[in-house]
Amino acid sequence: MAKQTAPVEKNEFIDVTFSDLTHEGDGVAKLDGYPIFVPYGLPGEKANVKIIKVKKNFAFGKLIDVLEASEERVEPPCEVFYQCGGCQIQHMSYQLQLNMKQKQVQDVMRKIAHLPDVPVHPTIGMDNPWNYRNKAQIPVGKQNGKVVTGFYQKRSHQIIDLEQCPVQTDINDLIIREMKGIIEELGIEPYDEHHHKGEIRHIVVRSGHHTDDVQVVVVSRTKGLTKEKQLVEKIRAISPQIKSIIHNHNPKQTNVIQGRDSRTLFGDAEITDYVEDLSFSISSQSFYQVNPEQTEKLYQQALKFAELSGKETVIDAYCGIGSISLFLAKHAKKVYGVEVVPQAVDNAKDNAKRNHIDNAEFYVGEAEKVMPWWKSQGLNPDVIVVDPPRKGCDEDLLQAMIDMNPERIVYVSCNPSTLARDLKYLDEGGYEAKQIQPVDMFPQSNHVESVTEVVRKH
Repeated sequence: MAKQTAPVEKNEFIDVTFSDLTHEGDGVAKLDGYPIFVPYGLPGEKANVKIIKVKKNFAFGKLIDVLEASEERVEPPCEVFYQCGGCQIQHMSYQLQLNMKQKQVQDVMRKIAHLPDVPVHPTIGMDNPWNYRNKAQIPVGKQNGKVVTGFYQKRSHQIIDLEQCPVQTDINDLIIREMKGIIEELGIEPYDEHHHKGEIRHIVVRSGHHTDDVQVVVVSRTKGLTKEKQLVEKIRAISPQIKSIIHNHNPKQTNVIQGRDSRTLFGDAEITDYVEDLSFSISSQSFYQVNPEQTEKLYQQALKFAELSGKETVIDAYCGIGSISLFLAKHAKKVYGVEVVPQAVDNAKDNAKRNHIDNAEFYVGEAEKVMPWWKSQGLNPDVIVVDPPRKGCDEDLLQAMIDMNPERIVYVSCNPSTLARDLKYLDEGGYEAKQIQPVDMFPQSNHVESVTEVVRKH
């Protein structure tokens, strides 16, 4: 049998028509069924592309010229969009972004879960899909003798110097801009990751959506900070909204942004924000959703699928600082939260006290180990809520949920592929996915969150 060869060669220029999008938002063109993946191509467009990599079953191309543009193509407002790795799909109309995310969930339900009939609703979007990120983690470096702050270029550690980011809040942008000037003025050396020298590695800024409180974290390789007193005075002078300045020490050669040790240089160790009427204290290292407006929509969806009447016992299997747990506790008889990070559990307990919620208890441990113990003690939940990291749930946890035999499971997911894999396991264990609601937590990027209603088969 003749060996099949690819219909294109490296460095060849060809005209193509895009028919689809990948889950990362790249355009897909096909030549005799052979797919070519091209960043920034949109369905329906004709374009000239350069083939840059050829594999047996597919190729990658570079967009050279759009010959016939889609009506869904828009001019990205960010001047460094095509260099920066922060956003991937600013060149799409917002409606196309929402459609792409819905289709992404539909595709994995068909291909991975083999459950094509589960309804996937249109993605819940934002009225204004800009300036939503309440947290900026910005690397600091030096280029041509000048201090630079910005995001890393795609697939590299080259910093793209940036004055303004259209998905960040205005206050975060202002503080990063001013901090760059302050570091330059005080002659503080930015970190050089190639030689593991220098001082300031990252600036992390967090702003409260409902409170306007701002926290600034200066992450350094060194244990102390050069001209610390002047640095703090100058940071405080940027804005009266700054309520907290933290120094974080990270001496390791690592991609992890913050180290273990933090000390408060000014104000409080935490700032406050609200999700609806619930107040949360947020420390420099605690997890808190970066899009507060959409978080409220996500939690409302989880509450809707939980169908609570006030009589239910609920388990929150990745409770973090207790944000979903406390949201549910107002409508349930009792909520038990479990989380592997001790500091997060301390925060969850504090947050319950702050909000005068006394029907929620929080425990440190791995959910897959704690839940079988709870079952042996006679705890029988009516509802289990699970909001795992991108890698999804371990099989042990899925089995522990099935063994507890709740009436319903609410699965909050940040990764459609692992969601589909886990829903397949639950389906084989006697639990049916009834409906999925995608929520756009990260406009202009290819990430999609969703909430799934799962019920026990009778």
